[in-house]
Amino acid sequence: MYRETGVHNVPPPSTEDDSSLLALVQLADQHAMASLYDRYSKLVYSVALRVLRDPAAAEDVLQEVFMQIWRNPDSFTAARGSLGGWLAIVSRNRSIDTLRRKRPTTDIDDVPIASSYNLADEAERNVLMERARGVIHKLPMEQRKTLEMAFFDGLTHSEISEMTGDPLGTVKTRIRTGLLTLRKAFQS
Repeated sequence: MYRETGVHNVPPPSTEDDSSLLALVQLADQHAMASLYDRYSKLVYSVALRVLRDPAAAEDVLQEVFMQIWRNPDSFTAARGSLGGWLAIVSRNRSIDTLRRKRPTTDIDDVPIASSYNLADEAERNVLMERARGVIHKLPMEQRKTLEMAFFDGLTHSEISEMTGDPLGTVKTRIRTGLLTLRKAFQS
């Protein structure tokens, strides 16, 4: 009736042992309480740690659960199940209560938000776009229309020539002249 634990042969905990230990705890027997703690502290702690994911908070729950047993050992009823199962449920419930009580420690306005969006780059880009629009609007109508067809509509020089009826060389000259005008505006 003994099980191997690696080093010692230890009898498995029985409900009779748990009941007698709890009866001794009711009489303020510290050795009985220490025996219960040695037997079930790992279980209570592991359940709390799994729920809370915080070792310090799990230790607090462990202490609360065993203080509850010390103060009120008759809160466990053997007819309802094993002490280990009851302690696991109490540990889980206390851990959930701890999570519910936690409040955010920082004000929502103070929380930095990570973003791949660079506002400085975007502002600079917007300034450059406005400048380009201003220069493009000052171009002669034929140059502006040809540039828009090439860069915004994605048409080739030949396609622009076919659509406008202008010779291919004229289309190329208009695009080149418009681009040179834009370059000069950005270099100044």
